[in-house]
Amino acid sequence: MDLNETPEMAAFRGEVRGFLAARRDDYAAGAAKDPKAWQQTLIAHGYAARTIPREYGGYGAEPDILKSRIIAEEFIAAAAPRGIANQGVSMLVPTLLEVGSEEQKRRWVEPTLKGEIVWCQGYSEPGAGSDLANLQTKAVEDGKDFIISGSKIWTSTAHMAQMMFALIRTERQAAKHEGISYVLIPMDTPGIEVRPLKTMTGGSEFNEVFFTDVRVPQANVVGGRGRGWFVANTTLKHERGMLGDPNATEARLIALIELMKSETVDGQKIIDNPIFRDRLMQLQGRVLAMKFNGLRLLTAQLTREPAGIAGLIVKLQGCELNHQLAALAIDALGELGILYTDGPHLRANGRWQWNYMFDLGLIIGGGTAQIQKNIISERGLGMPREPKPAAA
Repeated sequence: MDLNETPEMAAFRGEVRGFLAARRDDYAAGAAKDPKAWQQTLIAHGYAARTIPREYGGYGAEPDILKSRIIAEEFIAAAAPRGIANQGVSMLVPTLLEVGSEEQKRRWVEPTLKGEIVWCQGYSEPGAGSDLANLQTKAVEDGKDFIISGSKIWTSTAHMAQMMFALIRTERQAAKHEGISYVLIPMDTPGIEVRPLKTMTGGSEFNEVFFTDVRVPQANVVGGRGRGWFVANTTLKHERGMLGDPNATEARLIALIELMKSETVDGQKIIDNPIFRDRLMQLQGRVLAMKFNGLRLLTAQLTREPAGIAGLIVKLQGCELNHQLAALAIDALGELGILYTDGPHLRANGRWQWNYMFDLGLIIGGGTAQIQKNIISERGLGMPREPKPAAA
């Protein structure tokens, strides 16, 4: 691939740069003042939902790797938010575009892109985490509806979501992986109870969700009854991409560099300390590797070729690298790094401390690092499956 910019690409870069310069009042330090308004502005100019068709609320542009890279670079350089990235926009929308019905695409994609609907993901259960296909939340037919009973756990944003996409066992007589359906569930349906779970960040980002005779139309099944495992893996592919987004990691690296330039010990900038600078350079090399692996994935998406192992490593590498970047920031802050609540010496409103704790959880969430390594070895490298323990 020739990465040299043509005059057309240089003009496009100037367009993006001008857009950001003219709208600095709409965002500060990577956060939009009005996220929904900012998202709609980005869509209107083609900087979010760029290749999603207009009939579904997107911008409707043709895929272009270099333009995508230019947009990412300029937004990172300006410390500007890239728009809404969550379970609805980043995971459900591409799933519906791939396997959803036309009615489902028209009903759900546009309001989700605009931030009008918040989604949560109902996958894990108390007895079905790494072995997700062991899920027991079940549905019983009642006319054109399902009656759903069971529970989910570690359900991010369930306490604020209007909708859930969930894996439900609908075909009780089918084999383990073949009896599951992917169902869209309104969270205000009678019989749903959400109980927040406090984490080590001090907040309650995760929840337990209980279903007691919850009535949901069978029309809310995505991809067909009993095909939930296939649809779920489509979503998981996009989840790995969201959790290991190289643009977000690069933006964090730049923020870390700025922190190390501003913090001092005995009058010396942290970045001038050879031990800290060596750690930074090692992480910077890995961020660059992630960045170019991201270009490989963009190429595969454009040519409609399998991403192979390049796609399988994203979640593992991204989550671990994000945590290590936050760890270096904590160490660079010295005694200030142990601060967590409000105070005159807190840096960046405690963002580094929160990231350090939350990202440790993401190494487990979305498929543990150990499970990701098994996936990489078995699916990516063709190694034999790990043998199961002998029956007692």
